[in-house]
Amino acid sequence: MSACLAPPDPEFLALSARLGRDPLQVQGPGGNTSVKDGDVMWIKASGTELALAERQDIFVAVNRAAALEEAQGSTGDGSCQAAVLDPHTKLRPSIETTFHAAFDHPVVAHTHSIATLTHAISPEGRAAARDKLGGLPFAMVPYAKPGLPLTNSIMSRVTADTAVVVLQNHGLICCGGSASEVSELLGEVEERLAMPLRGTPYTLPEASPESGMEWASEGWMAQQPRTCTLAMSGSYYPDHVVFLGPGGLPASGRDGSWPAILSEGVGIALRTDASASQRAMLRCLSDVLGRLPQEWSASPIGPEAEAELLNWDAEKYRRALTSHR
Repeated sequence: MSACLAPPDPEFLALSARLGRDPLQVQGPGGNTSVKDGDVMWIKASGTELALAERQDIFVAVNRAAALEEAQGSTGDGSCQAAVLDPHTKLRPSIETTFHAAFDHPVVAHTHSIATLTHAISPEGRAAARDKLGGLPFAMVPYAKPGLPLTNSIMSRVTADTAVVVLQNHGLICCGGSASEVSELLGEVEERLAMPLRGTPYTLPEASPESGMEWASEGWMAQQPRTCTLAMSGSYYPDHVVFLGPGGLPASGRDGSWPAILSEGVGIALRTDASASQRAMLRCLSDVLGRLPQEWSASPIGPEAEAELLNWDAEKYRRALTSHR
């Protein structure tokens, strides 16, 4: 980081690292946090992991006013690369920098909370979340492509007082005046949205998987008919598309380029060279579908939204950064 820029405070770094180490909050390189210090906003860099916040320089400093102008569409392309303050850094700001800049709160945390996702992918779950979060300064935002489309959708639905935002088919945002305030708010939301993990017995398949594959512990999803159907029916949030591919888990018989292949009634075969990010996203799907009540349906983001993500240079960059870890 530039010597002329004061680094983020330790309390903020500790919060970021704690969220990144918890797979029920953040999976792999997902999620992002930011802290504002006057005209400077520190934001997690694209493709980095919050878990490393206290050990590596994973944050990039941007001019908050310049990022806000991009959020408002008055300049730039929404990437906020032109707002980066250190000309020597090789880090790119998160693709979601614009919505962080648009909030006036000093600290903003965006997670892919499993409890939130379980509600956010389901029409019945979203209705339940509205009831459970009653009394909090809360807003719910329909699904939109990350970046400027999502920022525009958020800012059209929040007020200056909004501190909790549920993003349909995406995740959670909590804002506050300090890292400790945001941590407390995150805890409150998690407590209200907590969902029990159903018993998911799993019998390891007797047959060996194809060469270069291994049976994944998340294979219980293939052995329960309803969950199997849901797992194959589509992608329910952006990072599934980015790291596991579009259209839900592919059925057996697909070529080996897919990181995970589902054999209905048998199990899920995972490539032995699957990246940590791919493994984290398979666990994420298991954690979400393992908590989805039987009476709740689930709505994928759909082929058009998947295509937008797969053809987006910002996501190609992030995927490339995490392909070997």
